[in-house]
Amino acid sequence: MSDFRMSDSRAGGVRPGEQPWRTLDPRTIAVHCTWMGAPLGSLALTALATGGRLDARAWITLAVIGAVFAAVTTAGVITWRRTRYRVTGDAIELRTGLFTRSVRAIPLHRVRNVDITANLVQRLLGLAVLRAGTGGGGQGGELSLDALARPEAVRLRTELLARAGAGRTGDPVLATADLRRLRYAPLTFWVVGGVFAAAGAVWRVLDGIGVQPWRIGFVRRAFEDFGHSALWLTIPLALLAVTALGCVGAVALYAENWWNYRLEWTDAATLRVRHGLFTTRSVSIERARLRGVALREPLLLRTGGGASVRAVAGGLGNREENRRRSVVLPPASRGEALRVCEGVLGEPFDPAGLAAHPRAALRRRVVRAFAWCVLPPAVALAVLGALLTPVLLYCAAGWLVLAAPVAYGLARDAYRGLGHGLRGRFLLVRSGTFGRETVALDRSAVLAWTFTDTPFSRRAGLVTATAAVAAGEDGYRIRDMPAGTAAAFAEAATPGMLAEFLEHGEQPPHIKGFVRSS
Repeated sequence: MSDFRMSDSRAGGVRPGEQPWRTLDPRTIAVHCTWMGAPLGSLALTALATGGRLDARAWITLAVIGAVFAAVTTAGVITWRRTRYRVTGDAIELRTGLFTRSVRAIPLHRVRNVDITANLVQRLLGLAVLRAGTGGGGQGGELSLDALARPEAVRLRTELLARAGAGRTGDPVLATADLRRLRYAPLTFWVVGGVFAAAGAVWRVLDGIGVQPWRIGFVRRAFEDFGHSALWLTIPLALLAVTALGCVGAVALYAENWWNYRLEWTDAATLRVRHGLFTTRSVSIERARLRGVALREPLLLRTGGGASVRAVAGGLGNREENRRRSVVLPPASRGEALRVCEGVLGEPFDPAGLAAHPRAALRRRVVRAFAWCVLPPAVALAVLGALLTPVLLYCAAGWLVLAAPVAYGLARDAYRGLGHGLRGRFLLVRSGTFGRETVALDRSAVLAWTFTDTPFSRRAGLVTATAAVAAGEDGYRIRDMPAGTAAAFAEAATPGMLAEFLEHGEQPPHIKGFVRSS
């Protein structure tokens, strides 16, 4: 990525034979004015809550909105007039600035992804935002055109990918939208967490505009009725209501995110996933940056026979952006997830039959579950019961009776989830119970191995091996594998990387933080 500045006299004209500078779509100015929706909505809520009687603060807010609207519109017109872009023989360039002109350029051979997104307003106006990136984190490796007419954005993406070296050879579709997948939407975190997140957001908005939510009539009456009713009845009903609202919200969020979903190989070198109802998203992943796939099976989704798929790929931004943009299949049936994994990898994907881990790994998980989840509440209740009231002693005993079997069951499930193995050119790693994940890594993409242990794991004869990859989470752990075979397995996965240590009889798994890079 290059970023340089020049005087306006040098950047203003186009020499003969050069590509002309192109402008953004003028409808972009209207999109920039949509920020007024939030303050105007707040004023409307204030008027509704006060019966139409606006105080001085509301009128001042309205006047400020008008002044800022005029300023933002003027700035938007200037920005639009002073922003140009072009695609030359070897780069895509973006020129911006009023007093100081800045020209940013990305060489075409370094373009790794070209994404198209459009929010609801942009879709209504027929616009889209195109982002071309080199795959590096941060803004330095990305160039954004906000916004273009959608046909122009699609045409420009095709041009950039073609000139970056991706020749079109076909259009094999791996997966498309299916309404039957909506049944997996409630089997996610948002069933419960989404309700409280939405309630907290509404509460902050109302509090920010001067409306005290607890003084609203129906809210006050709901709390009063809840407190005066039998808790053994109201608490289950409240939980049922939260679950019902969460299911509705999860389905709505799923539909908005994954409407018009399509996963396809647009050519021999580019995997593209497109989805979205109000905000459309299109992410392209270059095959050269694809390092494998991750089959994700969280506890609830696994119980319902579902799974989702992420691509293990570089060039998708920082870790947070990578997690968001690497999803290639939303929660769906496990059979479909396995089929998508095979389509992305280009060969069969079979997560069954992985090597089991020693029983010592089960003991470690049982001990941790009891030490961190079962015993602390029980001890706290027992101490308080001895100091305050014997009732808490019965609560401590009840907690032990209820929590111990659950903790033991989850520990056994976590142990059964452990596994590792080699399948052709891929290294398979599986772990987790609440968020189980099976990762297939291209063995040629492993850059280094790290072996870590603790005094407790060393005593149990276990070690955790981490395969470092310049993609996805940067490193994938094989937790609690036998210490005696860890180095040999790593050498089998990446031949030659640890050969010199094994030949000299060294035991790198017992050296904390040992790293050997290729």
